[in-house]
Amino acid sequence: MAKKSGKWFIQFSIIFALVFSLAVPADMNISKAADALTVAEAIAGNNGQTADVEGFIVAHTTGARSVKFEQPFGNDFNVALADSSTEKDVSKMISVQLPSNLRAEFGLQSNPGNIGKKVKLTGQLLAYNGMPGVKNTSSMVFSEGSSEPPSADIRTIAEARVLPKGTSTAVSGIVTAVFSAGGKNNVFLQDSTGGIVVRGTGLDAKVKTGDKVKAAGTMNDYFGMAQLDTLASDVEAVQENAGVPAAQTVTSKGLNEETEGELVTVRNVTVGSKDNNGNFTAQDSEGPLTVKPQDSAWLESGKQYDSITGVIDYNFNEYKLVPRNVSDITEDSQAVKTVTADPDSGLVKAGTEVKLSSDTAGAEIYYTTDGSDPSKNSNKYTEPVKIEKDTVIKAAAVKDGMKDSAISVFEYTIQKEAVRIHDIQGETHTSPYEGKNVGDVEGIVTYAPDSSNFYMQDPKPDQNEKTAEGILVYKKGHGLKPGDKVKVSGQVKEWVLEGYSDKLSTDLPVTEINASSIAKEAGQSPLPDAIVIGKDRIPPNTIIDNDQFSLFDPMEDGIDFYESLEGMRVAVENPKIVAPQNYGELVVIPGSFDTNTVSGGVRAMENDFNPERLHIDINDESFIAKAGDSFKGTINGVMSYGFGNYKMLSSKNELPEFVPGATEREVTSIKAKKDELTIASYNVENFSAKDSEEKTGNLAKAIVQNLKQPDIIGLTEMQDNDGPADTGTTAADESYKKLIAEIKAQGGPEYSYTDIAPEDKKDGGQPGGNIRVGFLYNKDRVKLAPGTKGTATEAVGYEKGKLTANPGRIDPENPAFESSRKPLAAQFKFQGENVIVVANHFNSKGGDQPLFGKNQPPVLKSEEQRHKIAEIVNSFVKDIHKKDKNASVFVLGDFNDFEFSKTFDILKGNELKNMVDKIPSKERYSYIYQGNSQVLDHILVSKHLAATTKADIVHINSAFMEEHGRASDHDPLLIQTDFSSKNRICRILDEIGLPSDLCAKN
Repeated sequence: MAKKSGKWFIQFSIIFALVFSLAVPADMNISKAADALTVAEAIAGNNGQTADVEGFIVAHTTGARSVKFEQPFGNDFNVALADSSTEKDVSKMISVQLPSNLRAEFGLQSNPGNIGKKVKLTGQLLAYNGMPGVKNTSSMVFSEGSSEPPSADIRTIAEARVLPKGTSTAVSGIVTAVFSAGGKNNVFLQDSTGGIVVRGTGLDAKVKTGDKVKAAGTMNDYFGMAQLDTLASDVEAVQENAGVPAAQTVTSKGLNEETEGELVTVRNVTVGSKDNNGNFTAQDSEGPLTVKPQDSAWLESGKQYDSITGVIDYNFNEYKLVPRNVSDITEDSQAVKTVTADPDSGLVKAGTEVKLSSDTAGAEIYYTTDGSDPSKNSNKYTEPVKIEKDTVIKAAAVKDGMKDSAISVFEYTIQKEAVRIHDIQGETHTSPYEGKNVGDVEGIVTYAPDSSNFYMQDPKPDQNEKTAEGILVYKKGHGLKPGDKVKVSGQVKEWVLEGYSDKLSTDLPVTEINASSIAKEAGQSPLPDAIVIGKDRIPPNTIIDNDQFSLFDPMEDGIDFYESLEGMRVAVENPKIVAPQNYGELVVIPGSFDTNTVSGGVRAMENDFNPERLHIDINDESFIAKAGDSFKGTINGVMSYGFGNYKMLSSKNELPEFVPGATEREVTSIKAKKDELTIASYNVENFSAKDSEEKTGNLAKAIVQNLKQPDIIGLTEMQDNDGPADTGTTAADESYKKLIAEIKAQGGPEYSYTDIAPEDKKDGGQPGGNIRVGFLYNKDRVKLAPGTKGTATEAVGYEKGKLTANPGRIDPENPAFESSRKPLAAQFKFQGENVIVVANHFNSKGGDQPLFGKNQPPVLKSEEQRHKIAEIVNSFVKDIHKKDKNASVFVLGDFNDFEFSKTFDILKGNELKNMVDKIPSKERYSYIYQGNSQVLDHILVSKHLAATTKADIVHINSAFMEEHGRASDHDPLLIQTDFSSKNRICRILDEIGLPSDLCAKN
């Protein structure tokens, strides 16, 4: 009967739809079958079907239901879409996976101006990043009207600069400078009202300095600087060589918002010191300024210059004067500009013609090739100088009424023997040929990641394992493919590839040839054999660097080992995966190497951060892999570097057979007992009431089943009720209630909760999320001791056996807690025992330098703050024990540091013991970062409780991906402390100094 009723309903629906369609005007849309889904519809129907979706790019997804609205963005791997361009509610967004072919145009790291633009895409509606999403995206285009075309009404630059972020507009002006940064171009544009940066890909191929340009795009800002993000198709040169406007003369005080983006000149500048990012301190008559030339060799510390011209940039809270070329820098305004040469000094082929020039209009150039200084009696330059032998050109420029220029010296060496790639690489991290020209360098193309870059390898290697045989070549539109045999001429550079915003001061550069010409031979050549890592060459397995780069020792130092393979074809046989896939990368070790964790990973230890780990970039975020999985066969690739690590560039399409491992999500071995208190510490990774049912369910399942319903749970990264939406909300009651309800629904107890809401945006973490620490407690097993809840700024103390506020924050006004979470102390009653639990979330390791970075040992800036926080928490515990030596204190949380760190030496003092030390080494990890299994989550107990306390890290997240059920990036930690009658009696006897056979240690 039910089936018959259903069939009748369907027939009726079809008839109704047909009748209704006849009554509706033909131009009225009554069906969305042929149209794209809205984001709301895609969220509602996120069940695996393939569909078209249209929406606005509003953010970059950084984790499970975690998004970032403003640049800098971490990568180009995804975007978050919403139905409104101003949406801030994560629950109204979908996370869209961007495959490699869409990243250059749509990725937000490369295209931050895409924020606010409307796109239409096709993909599979599947959860991604712990939220409704689109995976396997097959196509994406900008929707019509997503940006204003150049033909739109033009605003003045001054009008455009004050438009809200995300506003589409168009401007017109003269190009005063064109720079390249982060794979894109920054075009400085100026009209009579002001200056602005126009940023996009490929702009240098469409416009040049002096052109009058129209540009359309979306208003954005970069660290506070107004910026118009655009596409090359939305930029038009309306008048070539229109002429650069004269630079206005300003003082150091004139580098401000009014002149931002404009071309200016500062006079009588004394240049001071240079930092690691190429910024020079400087001084004029009005005060200090910062100068950042494109090439730091243009300036000399301690020297005074008549004038420095450049455009005004703004980033990292500082205005900077950016000279465009060496001609913008005048040491003596009465002197003719110095002579420059093209090509510059270096190796050249016989017959090379050198062009000489000076930027002083009307100047005459005189030169010599016999070693003497030039004068007006020397050769007058009228045509290029042909180099047939090793030659030194000395040149000077003169002009009536001005001082002669300084003498420029250019040294050219005829390349008699071929310069090989291993000569360029050398036994070093910096090429001995850096800055020099090389000609006809032979190589076979081994890998071409894009149309502007390729790697090549020498077909005639030397026998020196310290010198790499491969190299990166940069040449726009090279048109080459693997197997092509080429000869490359150009300038050798040390270039920092992809990385974070501070990469110039932290990351190692990659040696490359910036090619001026490439000669391709006919036919194809076989690729050079790959060096099998772990077989042909054995990587160091303990030391990354122990000599601060003073020795190049690939046999001992991991950082030198990978440098000796830079640019080369490499391989790894039967690799073991030691971490879940992340950002399209797999971290592996050779199959012949041993792992040392229960999940098939490798542990970070005090003197061993596992340099044998190999990052393989397969450029596929959808690849599902966990720690303990492996491959049967060989992975081939090319050794490169990026984001602070050496990495092998490979292709997902060439991976060998994938072998799933035996790693499974654990259930704790600790069993509940009546007289034994169980306490857990769990970082729930930015959980809020806005999180998906899937994440909520996974967190609840872990608490009910994997942790077996602990009596007290210290939670970290609990967000306020509306998650990352920056609304001023700080309360998290709805977030706690959502998790508590799901725990109960899955058969667990009805937990109670307590916390103290932080002040808005004062505790760090995701902007608007207001993460905090708090507690869940099983009210059938423990009670929150009577007391008054403290405030966000009130400091808790301990008097007369109880906390002065319950719960209360520890010294919340102390500067040590700036932009970090304040510890929360709560007092509970368990079977007559007073128990004090302190939940912590110490400041993160953000800002620490990479293990394989340019500074050895790496500078770990974040440690200092953790040390200060540890002192504060230890002092709090010390005060409790001073007043009650038998007080039962538990200190738990995400401490963002290792069990062997100085942080824990300080935190433990003489009062506490870390229960992590009780856990067997193969199980001692709660987090995996870049393939290193490590402990960041800890529970410490008063020393007198240590002997009767068990501990277990329950591995359910860190080794897994969301597809395996992962709900957080941290594993929870659980302890169980015996408060039985025997234990109580023994503690009393110990206090009064009476020995007892009952209490004798076994």
